[in-house]
Amino acid sequence: MKKLGTPSPRHIGRPAGSTPQLDAVPEDRFKGTDAATVKALSDLVGADNVLHRISDLVRYASDASAYRLIPQVVVRPRDARDIAAVVQWANDNGRHIVFRSAGTSLNGQSITDDILMDLKTHFGGMRVLDGGERLWSRPGVILGDAQAVLSRHGYMIGADPGSTSVCTIGGVLADNSGGMRCSVDRDSYHTLEDATFVLPSGTIVDTTSPTADADLKAAEPQLYQGLVDIAERIRSDAELSAFLRKKFTIRNTNGLRLDAFLDEDSPTRMLMRLLVSSEGIFGAITESVIRTVKLPRHKAVAWVMLPSLRDAASYVHALVQAGAEACELLVAPVLRDAVGNFPAAKQHWSDLGDDAAALLLEVGGATDEELDEAIARTQSVLADAELLEPTVFDKTEKGMRGAWQIRSGLFGLFGAGRPDGSTYITEDVCFAPEDIGDASADLLNLLTEYDYPPLVMGHAAFGNLHFSMFPRLTEPEEVEHYANFIDDLAELVIDKYHGSLKAEHGTGVNMAPYVRREWGDVAWNIMWELKNLIDPHGILAPEVKLTRTEDIHLKNFKSFPKVEKEINACVECGFCEPVCPSRHVTVTPRQRIVLRREMARQPEGSKVLHQLQEEFQYDAVDMCAADGTCAIPCPVSINTGKVMKDMRAHEHSDSAQKAGINAAKNYATLEKAARGAVKAAYAVQQLTGSKTLATVANAARSLINNDLLPTVPGDLPAAASRLPDTDRSGATAVYFPACINRIFGISAHAPADRVEVPEAIVALGRRSGRPVWIPGDVAGSCCGTPWSSKGYTEGFKEKAQEIAQDLISWTDNGTLPVVVDAASCTHGLLAEVPKALDGDLKQQFAAVRILDTIEWLDQEVMDYLPLTQPVQRVAVHPNCSVEHMGLTETMVSILDKVANEVVVPEGATCCGTAGDRGLLHPELVESATREQARSLEGVEFDAYVSDNRTCEMGLEMTLDLPYESIATVLERASRPVVSP
Repeated sequence: MKKLGTPSPRHIGRPAGSTPQLDAVPEDRFKGTDAATVKALSDLVGADNVLHRISDLVRYASDASAYRLIPQVVVRPRDARDIAAVVQWANDNGRHIVFRSAGTSLNGQSITDDILMDLKTHFGGMRVLDGGERLWSRPGVILGDAQAVLSRHGYMIGADPGSTSVCTIGGVLADNSGGMRCSVDRDSYHTLEDATFVLPSGTIVDTTSPTADADLKAAEPQLYQGLVDIAERIRSDAELSAFLRKKFTIRNTNGLRLDAFLDEDSPTRMLMRLLVSSEGIFGAITESVIRTVKLPRHKAVAWVMLPSLRDAASYVHALVQAGAEACELLVAPVLRDAVGNFPAAKQHWSDLGDDAAALLLEVGGATDEELDEAIARTQSVLADAELLEPTVFDKTEKGMRGAWQIRSGLFGLFGAGRPDGSTYITEDVCFAPEDIGDASADLLNLLTEYDYPPLVMGHAAFGNLHFSMFPRLTEPEEVEHYANFIDDLAELVIDKYHGSLKAEHGTGVNMAPYVRREWGDVAWNIMWELKNLIDPHGILAPEVKLTRTEDIHLKNFKSFPKVEKEINACVECGFCEPVCPSRHVTVTPRQRIVLRREMARQPEGSKVLHQLQEEFQYDAVDMCAADGTCAIPCPVSINTGKVMKDMRAHEHSDSAQKAGINAAKNYATLEKAARGAVKAAYAVQQLTGSKTLATVANAARSLINNDLLPTVPGDLPAAASRLPDTDRSGATAVYFPACINRIFGISAHAPADRVEVPEAIVALGRRSGRPVWIPGDVAGSCCGTPWSSKGYTEGFKEKAQEIAQDLISWTDNGTLPVVVDAASCTHGLLAEVPKALDGDLKQQFAAVRILDTIEWLDQEVMDYLPLTQPVQRVAVHPNCSVEHMGLTETMVSILDKVANEVVVPEGATCCGTAGDRGLLHPELVESATREQARSLEGVEFDAYVSDNRTCEMGLEMTLDLPYESIATVLERASRPVVSP
């Protein structure tokens, strides 16, 4: 018998209003990868590491670029030996391979129509060396995670692209990525000290080995000698050597690093340097040792507003000489677009004239005094400038973060504003810094001439400019228009200014046809000679970087068919992926959108569409935590979880929706029964010695809709039968204990002296002189989140209206604030409940002040709370609702007052519990907490803290650690000390 709420694939149709597209996956691909290929590769890397369903192939078909290719198969090697085995198989079978890690490539260098090799899944792990001066890493490590670890030691990796939060070290090395503060001497080419890499033959090279050269010579004598010969030829050609040196005085990722033959004497180290910026055409780096850059301990940012782009550009060189760590150029249209989309954007930017421009400066120093000196130097440079407003340096973390959020988020913002059906292309060119003023003006004129938006910005300190275009590349005339523009761009950059067509994004497919024009025949021929020497069968990344197909950049554009309005703006940048709970087990938000777009491309009734619908149900809908965390890193705040929740709502029949309403109306009775069932089942569990709460879960869920009661396996007794006694008289706040804290008690593994959350909240209010009152009729009240997250729209509306009326009554029309002890409930009351209200009820509810426990502690309690028993080390899990409400820093600052050390583990994002989602699919919780588990391994803490009971339960289930509420930690830390 089908359970209430169990979804059916028939509800997942094509997006409304979509039309079939020419680039739809062909009908004969619906079965995915052919069986022979799957079998052969499974024998090499294991069946679990060969992705072959049509959904798998489609979700890996797109990166952040304008291009799309459907791979034949996706392989996830476990180590260097697996890579070697697969490339050897490809050599033997005439197959091709493209490497991919985060898939943030902007130029189509991480897609293929054959074998796509994932170098992220099994290639995590990093180690700080020499106190932070160096970092050992595997390619799948997210750059932002590495930067966070290094920052604790006072260092950073030199590259800091805008995609730092999602791109990986493997991609940074392969593309020689730059960024806002990355001078040429800090880039990957110059800071990579050692590496282990796999060549197209399958040979594994480790540059740290004292016999590395001898081993290479023995294994591949022709390659070894060929490298020696090319090095001798380049060094003996003075004109070519001088040309290479000059080309790399500025950023340049167009073509290959032939200067490796000038910088290294050892063939293995020449190969290592050649792999940097090679975009995978020579092999894969599996381990790296990178020399880091010392961080300034004190920093400040400022916006320098000037009348014109030339004015702004004219100050760049002097500001850099004065010590500016970063100097970003933005024109007026960019700044105007930022207003309303970024909190830190200044409202008066909306009134800027078209000619105005700005420089975003960052300065730093080892001490406050050094920082002040740096600020004084930059102000001296600007002393005679015709400023549109005074330049003010902001030293606060909030101010600096806000400024860089604007700069880093512009890629997604521009993409979100593109016309429907258009393609988003972003380019990055580089000029000598002294030419930046004239060159940027010429670039603006060229964009205007072709009717492309004048959205120029860039790393002005390094002569690096970025701009975007939104052509409709499904229309032949627009393809021709775009092709003519790129030809004229090449003439401007190469012929007029002798610059680089690609500064930091890599060559990819879109600039591969222009490598020869930029480098000339001599260097071009050497590049091809190297390709044939290192990869004689041409199995790695054909047409990427090096091509003889003149129009390859005009092929395989991806269409952008219309999908749900909430996700239409997605540019497939992938910023959402590192925080998605299901990222390790099924799909990510970007991939959910990619799959929806393929459904939109397909005609009704196609076999591909049917197969995608079947696979989408579990992969995308069932496995979505629907927590909205994806909206936080998304540059345009796309909440893919909302679309999945809407799909769940459509899955419910009328009878299911009625059952949801009945559960809402009778929740007080059901809650009492559930608490009794949990208590009874826990007693049985204790007698039988069971280590799971499956019996508890089943008992409780059988009494309530099994899709509504949030519960997670773990050794968890029922909550106390009674809430603490409180008095309305003299209360300073109404305390609303969430139903999860009314049903489930604290962990059975918690210290004996830990109290339950309601008791802790009441005690904290009393000790700080801010007593709270629990209404006597609170039983059965609920914020409605269980109904909302499951798509029970009518049931949610019932509970939302009920809780609104209750809160209005309990607070005497908002006279008292409300304290809520579960962050997801607080967030639901603030963000979701108002949507279900209207008229007077909505207006009255708006007058009720709702505080999460964190806010209440910060605003009302901490200044008056006697702290008597501090703790040593605390690990903090800022759950997704805390992140949504912007309370993470507040949470940490509160704990700083009671602990000697407060740590937010790397990878601590949404835990995936999502109410009861973790019980329905425990693999989701394991996926969500994988990095966090690694961060906590081997480290002892005195307390593990969160702000949501379901999250604490899910974390305990997966990490086997007794997570608890911030309130219970503070209750213990503030207990009166009894004198002996």
